[in-house]
Amino acid sequence: MSRAPVLRYLSHPQVIIDPEVPVPDWGLNDVGAARVAALCAAVRSGARKETMSVFSSPERKALETARPLAEALGCQCTVIENSYENDRSSTGFLPGPAFEALADAFFAQPETSVQGWERALDAQTRICACVSDITEMAPPGDILVVGHGAVGTLLYCARAGLPINRTHDQGPGGGGNVITYDRATGAPKGAWQAMESLADESV
Repeated sequence: MSRAPVLRYLSHPQVIIDPEVPVPDWGLNDVGAARVAALCAAVRSGARKETMSVFSSPERKALETARPLAEALGCQCTVIENSYENDRSSTGFLPGPAFEALADAFFAQPETSVQGWERALDAQTRICACVSDITEMAPPGDILVVGHGAVGTLLYCARAGLPINRTHDQGPGGGGNVITYDRATGAPKGAWQAMESLADESV
């Protein structure tokens, strides 16, 4: 029996952290690129063949994840301009501890712009609208959306009926995780899993 189509939201994996480069222009590092290449190899061997469309955030790290996967799947990669990560341009690059503290505040105070960052509520509204639009425009079949950890978590909170809270974030490790949703209802089929789970057809 065939299963109902799904939408998968994949966060890009590990990136090159460069304080001299704007964060949206960061690319994948060797670890992140290797993880994408391994998943592409699994796709070319037949994994996730039901995926009929790929959509991506406009940020470089997302595109470096989405475009190889789209090619492996034989799909076009469509860029969705408004699906970027939460806007943190007011502070620019922040070293690890400072970033984590501000990220904690971002999730803990969703109605507040922490140090000029996009409010979590606004980012949630934006990403939910983007994914709804993607669902409507995509052809039949499974959908892969490649994006980011923070807005991906905000999407999950909204669709799971949960308050915004960082406890639902993808956790440490630098990204490269996926959440699967029922395409028709939008309901999540679980929380974040490592992107390598996409190579396992039993999942």
